[in-house]
Amino acid sequence: MALEIKILDYGDIELESSFLVLGRDCGRTRRVLTLGFLITGGPYPIVVDTGYRSNQIMETLGMRGLQFHENMIENQLAKHGVRMGDVRYVAHTHLHIDHAGKDDLFPMNTTVIVNRKELEYSVSGLQHPQYPAPDIKHLIDRLHTKSALRLMDLEITGPVELIPGVYLEAAGAHTEGSMNIHVHTAEGVATICGDVLYDINDQLVEPFRQIHDAEPQTTGNHGLSKRAEKGAIKKLVNNARFLLPIHDRPCKVEGGVVTGRLQDSVPGPIVQSYPKRQWFPA
Repeated sequence: MALEIKILDYGDIELESSFLVLGRDCGRTRRVLTLGFLITGGPYPIVVDTGYRSNQIMETLGMRGLQFHENMIENQLAKHGVRMGDVRYVAHTHLHIDHAGKDDLFPMNTTVIVNRKELEYSVSGLQHPQYPAPDIKHLIDRLHTKSALRLMDLEITGPVELIPGVYLEAAGAHTEGSMNIHVHTAEGVATICGDVLYDINDQLVEPFRQIHDAEPQTTGNHGLSKRAEKGAIKKLVNNARFLLPIHDRPCKVEGGVVTGRLQDSVPGPIVQSYPKRQWFPA
């Protein structure tokens, strides 16, 4: 059975627009998705990212959480016939407040996977309070519990195969320890890319205030250089057939160009298509 990715809807967040795309609509509020992903078709279910802990905790960043009963992680998994205890691995793109808030709901024999540099970064204070105490303290408990935590050293090892067809790789963007999860599906590589991308349209399809050909726009929330962010985005669009960010619907990429959007699963039906980029010779 080929690997597939199911979309988990953890609720929405309202936040300032330029946080998502650098310089866009400063001071205006925008509402975005918060997604997680369930990898199926392998020997056991794998969850990527667990959303935010509560609506109240988002207020510590001046944001509004919009999470309801149906968005609870156990209810999202149940839609696919999966219970919390069935999940063998929880892999994190990174540990920000809206990505690692429900790890404590999983039993300690579910192994949480993080890049070691990301755990180090989370306690450095460089992006406080994007790493809230309850989430990180739980990971420290896992750090001292046998087999409850797996630490990757992706900057040194290069990509690592987690199970056949699922590879972990350092993202080189957003946070110092962010990682991408590459899933080999029947229709090509699908890359879960965390917050390297927030907004497919304004970063890739019609990059906000960019005049150079095929030049992406960065987010307004990153801990690395602009050059690193742009390079990491270009690497994504040139090496994956599908891109799955956390705060936008997945997209399909062909020849480095976004050609369509998907809704609930990858692979899956294209719900929005884009015209292919035109070339106008001199």
